[in-house]
Amino acid sequence: MEYSFTLRYQLSPNDNNPDALVERLYEAGCDDAIVGTGVAGRIAVAFDREAESAMDAIMSALADVKRAIPSATLIEAAPDLVGLTDIADAIGMSRQNMRKLMIGHPESFPPPVHEGASSLWHLCEVLLWMNGNGYEIERALIETASTTMQANLAMRVRNAIPAMERRFRPLVA
Repeated sequence: MEYSFTLRYQLSPNDNNPDALVERLYEAGCDDAIVGTGVAGRIAVAFDREAESAMDAIMSALADVKRAIPSATLIEAAPDLVGLTDIADAIGMSRQNMRKLMIGHPESFPPPVHEGASSLWHLCEVLLWMNGNGYEIERALIETASTTMQANLAMRVRNAIPAMERRFRPLVA
């Protein structure tokens, strides 16, 4: 099955030649990706990768990029944190219909992970909710969103101070 996802990285100051980075990525096995180098110090690699599972696709892509650019630091695996427009686009629905679903089911619609002028949700949580509420959602999209969410959460956990995490866990779980 084919899985579509994007890996965004921060580059080290030594990795400042976009053409060389694209060549290294291609040689490392990222020939199934489009590379974005438009922001200095950053790189985005958008994959359409064939694999048995989203986990296999994303893990192999992470390994390929690490091999090509060992000093790069993963910023985000996408799709994960999304707004209503992103969710609507992912499933072929209008933003207005997505908003109606959110407002019409306040007790069960997944809460945002950030609420404000622009609220953000984990795409996976919304897709699973929709799948359980009569909407047919592509398995590959759910699997990809779940895997990118787990990758991002695992990446963020490394920033937790163990003593603080232990103190917060009973209060925020």
